[in-house]
Amino acid sequence: MIWFLGMLIMVLTAVGVVIAMRGGTGMRRVYDDRPDVLLPADRPLTGQDLREVRFGVGLRGYRMDEVDALIARLAAELESAADREPE
Repeated sequence: MIWFLGMLIMVLTAVGVVIAMRGGTGMRRVYDDRPDVLLPADRPLTGQDLREVRFGVGLRGYRMDEVDALIARLAAELESAADREPE
């Protein structure tokens, strides 16, 4: 009896898979729906550009507070270097 139930489950599973595969048109085409990070490409970056940039959040991404601290430091260093450059 158990053998018969096992075979019945296997046959019903196989029939379900065949039915599901027959009517399908395949998976949809994959596309990247994440927003782009907008930074100017026509000029050098400024400290303000770095302060305004925002990145998407991923499941296992970086810690946001550490990224924000690094961006703030880089922005300050960019502005400091720009102030020191002779014109």
